[in-house]
Amino acid sequence: MTGSAQAPLRVALLGYGLAGRVFHAPLIAATPGLRLHAVVTRDPQRRQQVRQDHPDARLVDDAELLWRSPEALDLVVVATPNRQHVAMARAALAAGLAVVVDKPLAATATEGRELVDEATRRGVPLTVFQNRRWDGDFLTVRRLVEQGELGRVTRFESRFERWRPTIKPGWRENAAPDEAGGALYDLGAHLIDQAVQLFGPVSHVYAEVDRRRAGAQVDDDAFVALTHAGGVRSHLWMSAAAPQLGPRFRVLGDRAGYTTYGLDPQEDALRDGGRPGDSGWGEVAPERYGQFGVEGDLRPMPTEPGRYQSFYEQVVTALRDGGPMPVDARDSVDTVSLIELAHRSSAEGAVLPVPPSAAR
Repeated sequence: MTGSAQAPLRVALLGYGLAGRVFHAPLIAATPGLRLHAVVTRDPQRRQQVRQDHPDARLVDDAELLWRSPEALDLVVVATPNRQHVAMARAALAAGLAVVVDKPLAATATEGRELVDEATRRGVPLTVFQNRRWDGDFLTVRRLVEQGELGRVTRFESRFERWRPTIKPGWRENAAPDEAGGALYDLGAHLIDQAVQLFGPVSHVYAEVDRRRAGAQVDDDAFVALTHAGGVRSHLWMSAAAPQLGPRFRVLGDRAGYTTYGLDPQEDALRDGGRPGDSGWGEVAPERYGQFGVEGDLRPMPTEPGRYQSFYEQVVTALRDGGPMPVDARDSVDTVSLIELAHRSSAEGAVLPVPPSAAR
């Protein structure tokens, strides 16, 4: 890396759609030690948006132009459509540049595994933007689990539901396999990752994956049941066709439970121009706290402040000091493997064992 403790690490952002514009660019700009050096997009409207949002960033038509002068960069962030994740990340690795890939890492576990192997072989850092590990409600669940406040957890319920009855145009609704579209890839990549982070490897998978909206080409409603090797059962719901929303988390232990509603506020704050460091960043109002305890004896449990900024702060530390990246890319390979198994389970109507290679 050519960055130093004095000079910020120079970042190239590939793509300025939802992921690039709402998540990555603002978080990069807000992170000490990083500078948004270049943005790759051909779309005229998005180029104009970059000029407004990040006037000091260089606009680039084609990522190939970046690979000709890799010494001008320290980090590449791949926020392109899913089908381009592997190709773009592989090109950056070949140029010797550290890489952040938006989730999902790849459309298939095989492609993801090959990419991780290539990064290891080249000795170049690779990580995946699993930002919802830093949702405030998830941080709260993690604390309760790790501190034993719930006792022995038996069931973990997690939902990421939306009411979007009208299908929006775009690659996320395209049925081509390499697009990795649909709710299971889009939302399941978060929910599965969170469940495995909390409760460890999975032994069996059962899923129901459906298309509920008229004209849908990809799944827009899914239920996934994971049996963890430690005995916990995770039940995960993801949907774009939910006219009423269930609890975001419901965690049941043999001592207490915890239930909370509503999504972490950081995404909406970023959409509205907010940034880490703003007053109240990532905080949830007391009236939205989850409920902790047992029936008849419930009390509000303060929600931990969300910290999406931690991801890029850890990237800076890793690149400067040689420590671990914030997300082990092998975790994301495992998540894609479980997504593939969930699709197969739904098609076969069966509970499927997780192969040893995917149960790391």
